[in-house]
Amino acid sequence: MVSESGSTEPTAVESISSRFDLRLGANLYYFWEKKWFFIALLVGFVLLSFDPPEGLTRAGQIVLTMSIMATILFVTEPIPLPGVALLIIIGEVLLMGLESTEVAKSLMNDSVLFIMGSLMLAVAVVRQRLDKRIAWLIVRMTGTKTTRVCFGISIVSGVLASFIGEHTVAAMMLPVGILLVTLTSDDPKEVRSLAAVILFSISYGCSVAGIGTPSGGARNAIMIGYWKEFFYDPTNPETFVYLMDYAKWMLYAYPMFLIQVPIVTFILFVTFRPEHRDLSRAIVRLRAQVAEEGPMKAGEWVSIGLFFLVLLGWILFSQDLGMGTVAVSGAVAFLIAGLVRWEDINNGVNWGVVLLYAAAISLGVQMKDTGAAAWVAQSFLDALAPIGGGEGIGLWAAVSVLTTAITNMMSNGAAVAVLGPIVLNMADLAGESPIVVGFVCAVSSAFAYLTVVGTPACTIVYSSGFLKTTDFLVVGWKMVIASTIIMLTAAAVYWPLVGT
Repeated sequence: MVSESGSTEPTAVESISSRFDLRLGANLYYFWEKKWFFIALLVGFVLLSFDPPEGLTRAGQIVLTMSIMATILFVTEPIPLPGVALLIIIGEVLLMGLESTEVAKSLMNDSVLFIMGSLMLAVAVVRQRLDKRIAWLIVRMTGTKTTRVCFGISIVSGVLASFIGEHTVAAMMLPVGILLVTLTSDDPKEVRSLAAVILFSISYGCSVAGIGTPSGGARNAIMIGYWKEFFYDPTNPETFVYLMDYAKWMLYAYPMFLIQVPIVTFILFVTFRPEHRDLSRAIVRLRAQVAEEGPMKAGEWVSIGLFFLVLLGWILFSQDLGMGTVAVSGAVAFLIAGLVRWEDINNGVNWGVVLLYAAAISLGVQMKDTGAAAWVAQSFLDALAPIGGGEGIGLWAAVSVLTTAITNMMSNGAAVAVLGPIVLNMADLAGESPIVVGFVCAVSSAFAYLTVVGTPACTIVYSSGFLKTTDFLVVGWKMVIASTIIMLTAAAVYWPLVGT
């Protein structure tokens, strides 16, 4: 239609058609964006429409179906992951017929409290902004040679990550790595390989160290909770071995971290040959910046002291008080000392992560209680038996490969939460030590070297813009092979000496 002024105006029919097209386009975009959510629902509907397989109860079939649906949603993330946690809670009530109070109780235990307290402590530590001082401390210990600096970065990142979690340390150390790279050259293209070596030293240092202590990652706390939930009986002294405390975990796992650190540096320098073999120029600039900061302030010293008190509490009192109580007490101490505000903790802690792990652990407990985990474990053992994977090192290797594959697609904590009940039942049925198989699962969940989304540390260093997604594949497969060999050797030689 043409107006008197000569301009063209849409007719009423054209306006309605245009609005319809826009609405249709918006709806199609919504369904395309959420397609994996609807696929997960369809998979669940199809699986529940069949009768349970022989040996599996209807309740077990429901919880297995929920686990499969949750895994699809964990990997594809069509909705925020805390939303998946809420769906698990709803499913336990509506599909499994559990009382809401019973489900609520299963969401909170010492492992979840420990995860929450560790995240709160991490926020308090990061607030102190010690990145330049950490970089200066590293180069003072290592000198200016690039190999030694990167080895020092891996050691410092690893030691810190083994106690306060890899995501926190990666976030704290990333400015350190970027600082050293940018002080070397203003042109990223001139330091491409150097940046890769330094940044991977941070992420892989954190990853190999996350296995070292219970506070190194949520996956460790989850496995400790499963051992206690599945095997500990307070009336039976023989089951005391399944009460894993902080120091005992370190005895099993920390040597593996120490062995892997020099291997990380070797693999990185073989894969990426840095353009600069000496960082003297960057270190001169760094020294000037640290001098401008002045001496350490009283608050920074108090923060360091409080952190070591928390660490001491984990080592000495976690058996009696619980690791979660010690972690939360440390967070409260930072608040009382005025070193962090509640607003900082409230904004800095990802409460959705706490909810996610709580729901995943609750689902794991239901897999055990309904017999679903035992059924899957037996089926898996029957499949492995013809190829010699039903016991011993064959079983350990199978568990490791399975966990490594899953953990490169979802968070390591979620991987252990889903696989933990299954592999522990496999160990029990095969006559293997649940301690050994549990450690194989928890440790292998740290082998998420292949993808950007495998671990928070990898995601954080990738966000710097210096790395490509293909870099993770190029170096990651070498790390997986080396780490797997070290772990299986420890399982066969070292852990029996410790006592399994």
